[in-house]
Amino acid sequence: MINNIKDKLLVFISNNFSTTAVTKFSFSTPLISSGRIDSFGLIDLSLFIEDEFKVEIHDTELNAATFDNIDQLANLIWTRQSRNQKN
Repeated sequence: MINNIKDKLLVFISNNFSTTAVTKFSFSTPLISSGRIDSFGLIDLSLFIEDEFKVEIHDTELNAATFDNIDQLANLIWTRQSRNQKN
């Protein structure tokens, strides 16, 4: 399940935030702290996550501590989805 989340995030990020044809992203590539995603991109990414994975992202989470790589994002999404299924 979490691997599916990571794969979808990787495709979205690669398609929307690659600056050149050779830009490569991995699950641990820094996104915000490296400057690969700016504040506008961060909003686009959060909207994609909310729409695709049906989880709520709080404005206070739009930072490098929460959103800096695909591993972090996937864990956040998976935790939220698991919590939603219990309720």
